[in-house]
Amino acid sequence: MKTRNLFGTVLLLLAASAFVMISCSKEPVSDVNAPGDFQPVNSLKSGNNGAASYIVILNEGFEAAGELAGKQDYDQRKVVMNGYLNRFLNGKGVGNDQVDHTYTTVFMGFAARLSANQLEKLRQDPMVKSIEPDGLIELGKPPVSVVTQPAEVMPWGITRVGGGVTYSGTAKVWIIDTGVDFTHPDLNVNTLLSKSFVLRIKTANDDNGHGSHVAGIIAAKDNTIGVVGVAAGASVVAVKVLDKLGNGTISAVLAGIDYVTRSASSGDVVNMSLGGGVNTTLDAAVLAMSANVKVALAAGNESDDANNHSPARVNGANIYTVSAMGTGDTWASFSNFGNPPIDYCAPGVSIYSCYKGGGYATMSGTSMAAPHVAGLLLLGAITTDKYVIGDPDGKADPIAHK
Repeated sequence: MKTRNLFGTVLLLLAASAFVMISCSKEPVSDVNAPGDFQPVNSLKSGNNGAASYIVILNEGFEAAGELAGKQDYDQRKVVMNGYLNRFLNGKGVGNDQVDHTYTTVFMGFAARLSANQLEKLRQDPMVKSIEPDGLIELGKPPVSVVTQPAEVMPWGITRVGGGVTYSGTAKVWIIDTGVDFTHPDLNVNTLLSKSFVLRIKTANDDNGHGSHVAGIIAAKDNTIGVVGVAAGASVVAVKVLDKLGNGTISAVLAGIDYVTRSASSGDVVNMSLGGGVNTTLDAAVLAMSANVKVALAAGNESDDANNHSPARVNGANIYTVSAMGTGDTWASFSNFGNPPIDYCAPGVSIYSCYKGGGYATMSGTSMAAPHVAGLLLLGAITTDKYVIGDPDGKADPIAHK
């Protein structure tokens, strides 16, 4: 658990675009098989007359701020913001169809596809605090899954952290990812709260597999088939920010964070198995979200200092950044390091868990390590029994345990 607070505000202007990386890979033969990397993009082009996508943050005193202050419901706040944007953007020649996301909680603003002329008009408006380019997110090639229902096994990672405990509480875990398989027999998915922020995709059902794998590590049922999660049977909420190809945008991730921040209850847990280059707006949004919930973050898979990556580098009382290890408590060579910001190490090599289509698959990455900690957070306080062997920064991370 962190005590440093490096990001006091989200109202920051970035000079360059950022990108996000999701930690997932094909089934490995050893812990050196790290996930594929994702490349930064200077601008995310759209079909709107060569326009590029931007994230726009408004000043606190914009016209609709007072009306928003009186509404707590997420959907009601969106209606108010959309009404304001219709008026605000009309005079700048920006159509409603150019706005992809609105933000009303972690910060006030929107994401839109803008031409150079529209962008310049917004930059000159005193109601605009900052504008930054959006970025592209891309997952690596998914693993091969087993669709038939195998007899139940206890994955090594669940045993190592002291998990496999049937969850009896009422807290939920929100998974910001590719969605979760709604009908997987090994998962308890809250479909009512689940929501998609991928444009033109209405359902948060997982059509990639990564999010379902994360969900299984956290909360797969103890029900004679498949696997058992750390907090077996806990309710999971799918917050879909990536499509079936594993593609998405930072603006969609921010929209997912905005939704969770407004909708989650005190005591809930959030898992974010994603990360990448430095992005202060993403960092600040995660920090704001952590005011009411506990957040498990993947440290990243660049074999680098986690302080160089967002949101892994974010520090806060309810934020837990997680590095990865293999069997025998040995360091996973792909894992980012650095303590701080890393709080715990957890299993992340050859992890067997749920997958899309009711299936199961083996994956490696800090994407798999973080949900072990998310499950422990549902169960209560985290302890440690040993320290990871071979931590490259010379300051061994404590291994998370119940």
